[in-house]
Amino acid sequence: MRIIGIDTSLRSTGVGVVEMQGNSMKAVEYGILRVSAGALLTECLAHLSREIGKWISRFQPDAAAVEGVFLNKNIKTALILGEARGAVIAACACSGLPVYEYAPRKIKQAVVGNGSAGKEQMRKMVAALLGLDKLPPEDAADALAVAICHLHNRTACEAIAQKKI
Repeated sequence: MRIIGIDTSLRSTGVGVVEMQGNSMKAVEYGILRVSAGALLTECLAHLSREIGKWISRFQPDAAAVEGVFLNKNIKTALILGEARGAVIAACACSGLPVYEYAPRKIKQAVVGNGSAGKEQMRKMVAALLGLDKLPPEDAADALAVAICHLHNRTACEAIAQKKI
C-alpha cells in the first residue's frame, strides 16, 4: 500500500509518499512545494493543485492523507489555509484518490505515542520509523507523519469505507 501524506500550507506544503510492505514502512519520496512570497493567492492555489497532481501521477498512491484543520486565532490565516487545503483535497479527489484527514494530535499520537510531541521529536521518530539516514525537513517530516498515521489507522479506515458502500 502506498500513501501520499500532505501537510498543507499556502507557501510551504510538505509532501511525502510512504509505502507499506508487510509490516515495514519506507519513504518512497518526500519534499516541499514552495511558492514565492510575492505570488498571488490564485497562483499559489493553482501551483499546489498542479504539483500535487504531478506527485500523484508519478508515484501512483492508493490513498491520500492530509492533516486536518486546527484552531487558529487569526481568521484570515485560517481561511487561507482552508483554501490551500481545498486545492490539495480537490487535486487528490480529481485523481480518484480517497482522501483521509487526521487531526494533528492524532498524527503525533500515531507517530510518537504522545499527542503533545514537539516538532523535533516528530522529525526524529519519522526518520527512525522510515529508516532515513538524515532528518527530513520539517514540513516534509510532517507530511510523512500524516502518511504514517494513515498506515497505522488504515484497517479502521477500510472498515468504515466498506460500511458506506
